[in-house]
Amino acid sequence: MKKQNRRKQLVIKRNILLNPGPATTSDSVKMAQVIPDICPREKEFVDIMKKFRRDLLKIVHGTEEKYTAVLFCGSGTINIDICLNSLLPARKKILIINNGAYSSRAVEICEYYGLPYINLQFPVTELPNLAVVEKVLKENRDIALVHTTHNETGTGLLNPIREIGALAHKYNAIFTVDTTSTLAMLPIDIEKDNIDFCMASAQKGLMAMTGLSFIIGNREVLEASAAYPKRSYYCNLYMQYKYFEEHGEMHFTPPVQTIYAGVQALKEYFAEGEQAKWRRHIRVCEAIHEGLQDLGFREIIPRKWQSGLVVSVQYPDDANWDFDIIHDYCYERGYTIYPGKISTTNTFRLCSLGAIDVEDIQKFFVIFKAALEASKLQIPVRYA
Repeated sequence: MKKQNRRKQLVIKRNILLNPGPATTSDSVKMAQVIPDICPREKEFVDIMKKFRRDLLKIVHGTEEKYTAVLFCGSGTINIDICLNSLLPARKKILIINNGAYSSRAVEICEYYGLPYINLQFPVTELPNLAVVEKVLKENRDIALVHTTHNETGTGLLNPIREIGALAHKYNAIFTVDTTSTLAMLPIDIEKDNIDFCMASAQKGLMAMTGLSFIIGNREVLEASAAYPKRSYYCNLYMQYKYFEEHGEMHFTPPVQTIYAGVQALKEYFAEGEQAKWRRHIRVCEAIHEGLQDLGFREIIPRKWQSGLVVSVQYPDDANWDFDIIHDYCYERGYTIYPGKISTTNTFRLCSLGAIDVEDIQKFFVIFKAALEASKLQIPVRYA
């Protein structure tokens, strides 16, 4: 009897990532990276990238005639950099509506490039005042670009982008939105939401791998930006867009295996469906709320303002609380929790991103409660 070579099935340990990205991925997305080597200049790979770009438009309900998707290597921050430095005409300024860490990052980018900007700040636990936003736009007619963050991931605060976009357009400015932690989760309609450019990276809502980011935006505005000052070489949006239009590929070497993972993630996104996927994220977030409530924890942001994707939790007033110890206890058992990003308050975050569901959260809270007990914290936790 001939011996048959049997390929052992690869078993991948499943970790539950409750951080705001990278997200927990499916095994099929992980394994999509294991492919025969290919030169990314081959027509086969160019065709894959063309379809990938078209599929990204479908996520935000954009037409190919009016919108396009441009891919870059990098994290979500590269998208903010690219949009701000590439889409500002000469002698114009940027208005940044800033109520969190990621809009503050946009301010830092403006400072590094020397771009004229207004940093319109609001408390990190509150929505922007739209009347104040309009007043600033009315008094500064040289504002050509308005930028904000959809879901301020440091807190979980969801900003009213449709209303902000309408104000930007009323005063003849374009509207760029950092949708890194909402796109492919919370339904977005680029037209109805008054967005000119939105952006994300593959490791968050798409539930793929790190290293691939993309900007989805208005073709007419992109074409006009060819005449704007060139402030970066690698991070110039028009140059990358033009190369895609002429050659169907990135100007520079793309992250090949990451793109294959992204292709698989897109298949899984469309198979699950926009609304079904969003309902799953919402029920996961509800399970997080319930688990925190049972243990007595306080949330920083009122529920009505939360994104349904990130829950920011205040540290309890207990001398035995040590985030690092709690984190390590959970991490050793396959669960990742994440520190907060509010400078004035000590917090940690639990997120509903990724290929997870309610049962994963229920199992997590068993471990989390055991971590609290091992540290001898009072349960329910107490606050002064």
